[in-house]
Amino acid sequence: MKAQAQDRRVKTALDETRLLILGAQILFGFHLNSAFQKEFTELSTSSRALHVASFLAMTVAIALLMTPSLQHQIVDRGQATNRILAATTAFAGAALLPFALSLGTDLYIVLDYRFGTKAGVIIGASFALLAMAGWYGAEWALRQPSPERPQDDPDTPIDVRVEQMLTEARVLLPGAQALLGFQLAVILNEAFGQLPQSSKLVHVAALCCISLAIILLMAPASFHRISFQGQNTESFLRLGSGLILTAAVPLGLGITGDIYVAVTKALEQPAIGIAVALIALLVLVALWLISPLMLRSKRSGSWLRAR
Repeated sequence: MKAQAQDRRVKTALDETRLLILGAQILFGFHLNSAFQKEFTELSTSSRALHVASFLAMTVAIALLMTPSLQHQIVDRGQATNRILAATTAFAGAALLPFALSLGTDLYIVLDYRFGTKAGVIIGASFALLAMAGWYGAEWALRQPSPERPQDDPDTPIDVRVEQMLTEARVLLPGAQALLGFQLAVILNEAFGQLPQSSKLVHVAALCCISLAIILLMAPASFHRISFQGQNTESFLRLGSGLILTAAVPLGLGITGDIYVAVTKALEQPAIGIAVALIALLVLVALWLISPLMLRSKRSGSWLRAR
């Protein structure tokens, strides 16, 4: 019974992450799309700089929300462990801070442009504080004692592991789909035609990367239904996990590429665009690759010592 409760808690944590990323993807798309609007050129230099900072903050939030899904497959190999449950909670909580700051900043930018600095500051700051109070303060005030968890991580049944793996694909997929939609719309924007050729090529490369990521993330469901006829097997789990992990590579490259394009367009400074894109890439690589591999190595070493 304790093992089943643990499985349910991990599944619930992943579902909650999927809920959070649905909101994050809208703000992320706004940052990409807004840089190509006609009125964007009329924004003050400070507002454009805040737009870039907010874009980077939203990238960090999305990276944090996607990290548990990748860690679950790389570190825990799909097992519903105490570690992944704690990690999912920690990463989701950390992602809410840049999310709140980005929300407040974006409200300030658009309201400052239409209704003046005073309205932008009051409403933007108010909603940033309200978000932090609603996402942190109220939760800490009503925090319940941690439930009792098994000392050892029980083996997770194959059906549960497959269900959680497919849930993790659904965590990554909405962000990629939303980004693809914004990428396609940007190409039809008049401002896109005025970009330097280098930015156009980077955007097309990013578009191809996101398209590839979507294909890979949707593939597990197709394999499960067509090739495996809905059967939950170890071979399908390995295949699905491999596809999800592989999809993270073009997804990260696509995000990084469009950050460069949007920041360069916003500030008209390619050097700053490259710098911000490299920062985003380092964050993604650290969270999605280096950290999980280090944790996996540490976990394997601990297991060998225990043997």
